[in-house]
Amino acid sequence: MRPADHPCRSRFITLALLAFAASPATTGAAFPGAASIPARDSAPAHQAAAPAPGDESFLTQWALTRGFSLGRPRNFSITPDGSGVLFLRSGPRSVVHDLYLFDTATGQERVLLTAERLLGGKDERLTPEERARRERLRQSNRGIVSYSLSEDGSKVLVPLGSKVFLYDLSADAAREIPVLPGSVIDPRLSRPGNLMGWVRENDLWFMDLSERIPTQVTRSADEFRTNGVSEFVAQEEMSRFEGYWFSPDERYVVYQHTDHTGVERLTIADPMRPENPAESPFYPRAGMQNASVMLFSRHLTSQQEEMIRWDRERFPYLANVKWPKGGPLTLLVQNREQTRQQLLRADHVTGQTSVIFEEQDDAWLNIDQSVPRWLEDGSGFLWISDSSGHDRLEWRGESGSVVRAISPPGLSVRGLVSYDEAARVAYAVCSDEPTEQHVWAFPLDEGASPRRITQGTGLFGAVFSKDHSTHVITSNTLGGEIAATVRRADGAVIGTVTSVAEAPPLTPTVEFVTLPGPHEFRALVVRPRDFDPSKRYPVLVSVYGGPTAQTVTATRQGQLLRQWHADRGFIVVSVDNRGTPGRGREWEKITKGNFIDIPLDDQVAALRQLGERYPEMDLGRVGMYGWSFGGYFAAMATMRRPDIFHCGVAGAPVADFADYDTHYTERYLGLPEKNPEGYKACNVLTYGKDLAVPLLIVHGTADDNVYFMHALKMADVLFKAGRDFEFLPLSGFTHMVPDPVVKERLETRISDFFRGHLGGPR
Repeated sequence: MRPADHPCRSRFITLALLAFAASPATTGAAFPGAASIPARDSAPAHQAAAPAPGDESFLTQWALTRGFSLGRPRNFSITPDGSGVLFLRSGPRSVVHDLYLFDTATGQERVLLTAERLLGGKDERLTPEERARRERLRQSNRGIVSYSLSEDGSKVLVPLGSKVFLYDLSADAAREIPVLPGSVIDPRLSRPGNLMGWVRENDLWFMDLSERIPTQVTRSADEFRTNGVSEFVAQEEMSRFEGYWFSPDERYVVYQHTDHTGVERLTIADPMRPENPAESPFYPRAGMQNASVMLFSRHLTSQQEEMIRWDRERFPYLANVKWPKGGPLTLLVQNREQTRQQLLRADHVTGQTSVIFEEQDDAWLNIDQSVPRWLEDGSGFLWISDSSGHDRLEWRGESGSVVRAISPPGLSVRGLVSYDEAARVAYAVCSDEPTEQHVWAFPLDEGASPRRITQGTGLFGAVFSKDHSTHVITSNTLGGEIAATVRRADGAVIGTVTSVAEAPPLTPTVEFVTLPGPHEFRALVVRPRDFDPSKRYPVLVSVYGGPTAQTVTATRQGQLLRQWHADRGFIVVSVDNRGTPGRGREWEKITKGNFIDIPLDDQVAALRQLGERYPEMDLGRVGMYGWSFGGYFAAMATMRRPDIFHCGVAGAPVADFADYDTHYTERYLGLPEKNPEGYKACNVLTYGKDLAVPLLIVHGTADDNVYFMHALKMADVLFKAGRDFEFLPLSGFTHMVPDPVVKERLETRISDFFRGHLGGPR
């Protein structure tokens, strides 16, 4: 389940980059409780006078600019020699992105490719397969939304709808690659850039770009079997979006073959357009059969093929595949319960595998797609493990044994960013304070001290050139700065990549709080800008509360939508309870087997502490709202603790986790037959009869992550129990709500719901 920007720990590495570049629409967060995305307050656009509290014009602007994120540069890549920084950018109110280059010698920017130029003014057309893939990526932008840069930095591959273009940087020329008509899924360059692979109608194809002749690699696709694409749970829950990998020497390709025989298919119909055929994607629910995943290695010239063999019965999940230039083909495989995993060395010629090392955790093992990172001489690799209590960066030898821990105790490593082979320095995004993320440098040489290379308070990320002569630091700070700064290796600033995003017309009044006590909950409080200390205000709790995501992060601009809600007569608060990431193994994994009881108790305890600290908060009038897991949390809070939460809005909630996917649900709750009481305790339907306060349920009818049936089952139980509730179906929408009109109406409806049931300041 993904409310915002990361389904598992593999996404922590990019949280600062996403906070810099993403928007609520692209991440699927329609409520700030799921994730509010900040905007740049130093954009060159004109900043109007701050609207009066309650002014509706702000919400219109917020929706049209996708949280003031459109126009901000994103998807940075740096040429190997550091001479140019490539990035994508749209206009301030356009979702169509184009490809740009920042010249590090001159500090100037120029457009390389535009979607309009490549398509000759024609509309971009997406196949159903590409739409589904973008849903997994939480990608609702258009135009050039992705690209791949060759290892030598000379070529850029750009997919655009069902077409693919190759751009020559030195010649400043683009040409269309002659792929056959039909879907073009996941087109990518090999590392040297001489080959291109893609998937067409669930079979893998490749092309030698010097010959430009499409060659079909596999011919076994049918209704149940696919080649070269990762299965649903790999994309949705593991952040593994790739299903084929070229060897570094371009002689072989390893590809995933998936057999969906026996996997459930759930139906998604369009009730607004009943003439359209229904879709029936494969969706394995908890306790049910998963897709069978296999790997094959194919010699691209001789066509000789071998199956990559491992104990698939014990370790059915293929979580991670790496084929580095200096190391072996490496697989990370997990057991069904995700409590054991093996890192495997694979021989792509014989198909044999051997275990490098094995890990075990009685709770679960997080997946981090940033590791392993092999050293170029193949002598070892970098790894991240929470076995010490915190996510720790480790240097492991070729056999998998720990050479030494690189990061100090207590520092949570969110993800590996890069490794400088020449200097023997690893760069990672880390947190020494859970509300912040910084870029750290970790020398491998013993005796050298790690150092934090970003300053200030906020979320920071980085992208490095291969030679580490140039890097981009992204910043999203508590002071309001949102920037992408290009720097030399010594930290000298070359320039700032231009943002054309509109500047928000208001500055949030947010207070960050560490609550005293054994858990030291991190919380934030947003008051109306016309706050009157002589009055008491109803309270809105903006919640997520589940695994993989935080709502309390040290950014000012992340609170824009919360400020709009506050300005309508509320105090808005948010708390990160136990079970959320960023505070070590015990904090995160204490919810194994039941991820609602402890988090709900924590939210109640933190709310009471805030009420004692701030008498202006009227705890007799409290509402809670959230999306995805946050919507589930809001429903549970209103049903189980109506004494504390007097109304709620549940957006895209899971009703019964037995109806959610295998990988996510079983990671936290275990297998249904082994934990029936846990599933019952975490089931909203168990408590539907107890609803005694107002509840608004919102759900997209075409949601293929949290299916619409969850909202219908909840509505059915509540109606049959004689409970009053409100129900808002969003016709044709998935787990994302990118349409600006619908987003504006939705936030207004939420605010009006709370105003109607909680009233205003008194």
